[in-house]
Amino acid sequence: MAMRQTPLTCSGHTRPVVDLAFSGITPYGYFLISACKDGKPMLRQGDTGDWIGTFLGHKGAVWGATLNKDATKAATAAADFTAKVWDAVSGDELMTLAHKHIVKTVDFTQDSNYLLTGGQDKLLRIYDLNKPEAEPKEISGHTSGIKKALWCSEDKQILSADDKTVRLWDHATMTEVKSLNFNMSVSSMEYIPEGEILVITYGRSIAFHSAVSLDPIKSFEAPATINSASLHPEKEFLVAGGEDFKLYKYDYNSGEELESYKGHFGPIHCVRFSPDGELYASGSEDGTLRLWQTVVGKTYGLWKCVLPEEDSGELAKPKINFPETAEEELEEIASENSDSIYSSTPEVKA
Repeated sequence: MAMRQTPLTCSGHTRPVVDLAFSGITPYGYFLISACKDGKPMLRQGDTGDWIGTFLGHKGAVWGATLNKDATKAATAAADFTAKVWDAVSGDELMTLAHKHIVKTVDFTQDSNYLLTGGQDKLLRIYDLNKPEAEPKEISGHTSGIKKALWCSEDKQILSADDKTVRLWDHATMTEVKSLNFNMSVSSMEYIPEGEILVITYGRSIAFHSAVSLDPIKSFEAPATINSASLHPEKEFLVAGGEDFKLYKYDYNSGEELESYKGHFGPIHCVRFSPDGELYASGSEDGTLRLWQTVVGKTYGLWKCVLPEEDSGELAKPKINFPETAEEELEEIASENSDSIYSSTPEVKA
């Protein structure tokens, strides 16, 4: 049965959305944080996209944002030469960590006691959040600005990417274990703890490597330059987005392209699956975040599957219940994605 993607659009940002991250699943559901060039990272309910709050305090573009596992703390990396740690429940700023240049990436250890940062000054820094006055540990070795830095292997190791290299570091000895070199700029990196998989995008390529050995597992070629990719928690699917405004969904095992559709009105900078794998979020140059169903037509979050009347000849249509909101861009995105197999536009319950 043909079903069209009907995204939830999360507005509120005024500039391009450049990074996003989900928390783990908590007793209150899961949460989504977005980093934006407007300098105002936002926290949302992960399954509905409902705005919870905005973290105010940065004086420049925010390039990176993350939540700890239980969504009690947030961290942000910004162009004002700082990383900040926030109370994600109250929204209060807990600490400002001064750097010598633009900060691009932040990541908590699993116990939330340490924060890893990286940025334009080419240094990895590890802050003990229980001793905010103490100087951070520093790891040098990158030869250009650091784009992404992540804890891996139960926080025993660190993965970091600069322009054309990905490096694996040992946390205890602070030394490089191994590195990968690419012939073009690395645009994104995702770490999957279950199975120790590293997802790297560069050019049109989406490459999967072992996070332990950095050995290649497999790779896919997309039709356009890809800025970000994410692997489904069950390793069934992978989604990617990039410069052609489209989202691509592939079967991870066979490599078959399952879906592609115009997802935004500008290049897509970041995509991530939710922790339960039911949806994925995308962030774009157009200033919006969009949430997409992994399996279209399922009743989940604000999506409600409405089956057609018998004998009406209509296709099944996913409907969205919007609490007191109207979706001005929904019809436009829907019409962009109207292939000949789709005979009807999605309906929106206002």
